[in-house]
Amino acid sequence: MIRLYYYPTLNGHKVAIALEEMGLGYEIAIVDILKGGQDDQRFRAVNPNGRIPALVDGTVEVFESGAILQYLGRKSKHFYPVDEAVRARIDSWIHWQMAGLGPMSGQVNYFTRAAGNADRDPAETRYAIDRFRRETARLFAVLEGALSGRDYLCGDYSIADMCVWPWINKYPDNGGGLAAHPAIAAWHRRILERPAVARALEAGLDLLAVSDEDKAKWVKPG
Repeated sequence: MIRLYYYPTLNGHKVAIALEEMGLGYEIAIVDILKGGQDDQRFRAVNPNGRIPALVDGTVEVFESGAILQYLGRKSKHFYPVDEAVRARIDSWIHWQMAGLGPMSGQVNYFTRAAGNADRDPAETRYAIDRFRRETARLFAVLEGALSGRDYLCGDYSIADMCVWPWINKYPDNGGGLAAHPAIAAWHRRILERPAVARALEAGLDLLAVSDEDKAKWVKPG
């Protein structure tokens, strides 16, 4: 059975969505990143980069969420068509999210929500926030254009949508808000209504030693 090394972060959600959508049996091994679980040497043996998620399937070990999605797509033969033109488009959007939307929106979140105020220069902080917000807004505009006139990024629903969607779901305001991006809003709602996505957002929550209030923060926007 597939073992998913997991914590319910946005990158973890990508893989949980794929596993649920593809109907693949899996078990969750919680890596408690709030308590240093990512530094456990048993986990580092699977992912030397020490970040979740990672996946083990028999003799196959995969880390980096985009690579995991591609592996699962090849394994299941679902949501990752063999047509090279379509697959190339899917791969492009996966790399777009991994190299662009994720890091940029993540930095907006860090500087506006997660980082404490101690020892931070106000002018430098404002500069960083403004820079990352501008780039995230640009990326939202790219996504809005790509989704205008179509239901999903690459024709049919695919691992490209699974890769991008969690970052829009959790932090929709980082790029200017869904009200300003009607195509993204419709796409977001369309995916949110999928039963497999609902199951994925709840995956592993029963294994977390945190309050129900804290668990809810992992699945609610903002």
